[in-house]
Amino acid sequence: MKIFVGGLPFKTTEEELQREFEVFGAVDSVKIIVDHETLRSRGFGFVQMRDRAQALAAIAGLNGKELAGQVLKVNEAKPRETRTGHGRDREGGGFGSGG
Repeated sequence: MKIFVGGLPFKTTEEELQREFEVFGAVDSVKIIVDHETLRSRGFGFVQMRDRAQALAAIAGLNGKELAGQVLKVNEAKPRETRTGHGRDREGGGFGSGG
């Protein structure tokens, strides 16, 4: 089960986040999302847990918990929406194309 974790302090490491979740069960993977240009945390990430019951316990136990002064928002991750437009299409008509 994939879990969304928001409200992360910017200095939180993936190892620290994994330790928070391992209290509830086995963690398959942890990914904190970073800005591609600055490489700074964007304040959210995802945790993958194989066992659904353990994942639900982690959500219940960590949602609203304070971590380094920040309140965590933890819930089941929703499927990623496909992005459209934003000036960049696959036909080359996006930013930086000649015209």
